Formats: sequence, C-alpha cells, structure tokens
Amino acid sequence: MALSNLATRVLFAVVAIPVVLACLWLGGDALALLLALAAGLAAWELCRLAAAAGYAPFTGAATALAALLPVATRGYVTGAFAPPVLALGAVVMLGILTAALFRRGAEGHPLGAAAVTLFAVLYTGGTLSFAFGLRYHIYVVDPAAGTALVLFPLLLTWVTDTAAYFVGKGFGVRKLMPSVSPGKTVAGAVGGVAAAMLLSLAYVHWVLVPFASLAMAPLTALVVGAVISAAAQVGDLAESVLKREAGVKDSSHIIPGHGGVLDRLDSLFFAIPVMFFLLTFPHVLSPVVR
Repeated sequence: MALSNLATRVLFAVVAIPVVLACLWLGGDALALLLALAAGLAAWELCRLAAAAGYAPFTGAATALAALLPVATRGYVTGAFAPPVLALGAVVMLGILTAALFRRGAEGHPLGAAAVTLFAVLYTGGTLSFAFGLRYHIYVVDPAAGTALVLFPLLLTWVTDTAAYFVGKGFGVRKLMPSVSPGKTVAGAVGGVAAAMLLSLAYVHWVLVPFASLAMAPLTALVVGAVISAAAQVGDLAESVLKREAGVKDSSHIIPGHGGVLDRLDSLFFAIPVMFFLLTFPHVLSPVVR
C-alpha cells in the first residue's frame, strides 16, 4: 500500500533531520558534502527550469561548479585551499562564456546560456557556501556554537513558512503577489515576520546564550528575526516566479513528498547569506563573558 503524501513527508524528515544535524555538528568535510549535494541538485533543477523557459544553459557545468563551490569554500575557510578567489572566479566566468561561444554560436543565444549557467552556480552553491561562514564564525569556539549559529536562519525560515501558512489560512484576505503565488497573503507575510521575531528573541535567550556562549541584544534579535523572515519570503517568491516562467509546479520530484531541492531550499538561498551579512556588523553578535 502506497504511503500518503503526509506520511512520506514525515518519514523523509525523520531520516533527513538527524543527517543534517550531524553534518552541522561535524562541520568540515561532512558539511561540505551535504552542501555540495544540495547545491549540485538545486543547480541541475534550475537549469531544467531554464531549459523549459527556452534557455540553453550548460547543465552539467552548472551542476558540477555549484557542487564544487561549497567544497572550495570549506578549503578556503580552513586554510587548505586559498587561491586568488577573484581571479579564479573570473577565469570560470570567461571559460563559460568561451564554451557558449563555441557550443552555442551566434544563433544559440550564447549570452543567455552563459548568464543562466553562472546564475545557477551562484544562486545555489554560492549562497549555500555562506553556511561555512556561520559554522566557522569568528566567535564560534566549539561544534555546539557552530551548529547553533547555522540552525538560526534555518529555524527562522521554518517558523516563517509555518506561521505564514496558518495566519494566511485563518486571516488572509488581501493577496500578497497573486501573479506569482496566488496562495500567499499580506496577513500571512506579516504573521511570518512576527513569528520569526519572537522565535529570534527566544532562540538567543534559550539557545545561543546557554549552549553557544553567544549574545545578542533583544532589539537586535527582533530586527534580525524580521530581516531574515523577509528575506526568506522573498526567496520563496523568487523561486515561484522562476517556476511560473518555466510553466511547472515543482522544480523536480527528487525529495519524496516534498518536490525538488529548489522547492525546499528556496528561502534558505536568501536567508543564509543575509544572516551572514548581518553578523558582519559590529556588536550584532558578541561572545558571552563568563
């Protein structure tokens, strides 16, 4: 007897959540492999969406480069791999453009092929690589602190999505962006932000301070919660518009009961780098003095 969609989703979560937590705790190669797998699959899905929309990206190259970015970032963060980053990025960009020149030609829209390929790499592997910046933040002194810091935007994204759904169902009237996502409402968006702000405050008090020895002022925590929630919701809408252009409902059916990797990570592509950016400002986060 086939499992129901809900049962399939729950079963996948029961298996996936411990794996993700273990990779966050271990960091290093384990986290790099997790991010590489997610980025490579997401880039492959994005290239499929682009192809359905009439573009001709280099799917194999985008998939491979997206998967390699977190691995290279892991080496860069730990000091094992430190090339001239900007020069290496420029060489990769020029290489893709060269491939577009010879493989696509003037009639094969080489600019679109090169642009979509590079975008797929940066949108997936580039954004997820910032998880290393959180896991190995300057104030992180042990696996507990690194894990807690990476989980911060993940949990804010999850509570935003959950609260937006239920508040939208119960109180939503005015549509947020009906041409992109007809089910989302203004009330749901506001509810998601409010829930994320409250969770941010609680997370700092009950998790970051006691388990990671990291502190954040209450007002700062509220602002961080609001910004990450807004970023996550924009990320969700951004992926929705990409799927609409491609004329598909799900990016793929790789994840049982959940659709594609892009469908699951769309908000995190925005939330993770935005969280890293916020933590680069002085006094946003500080070590607890015991």
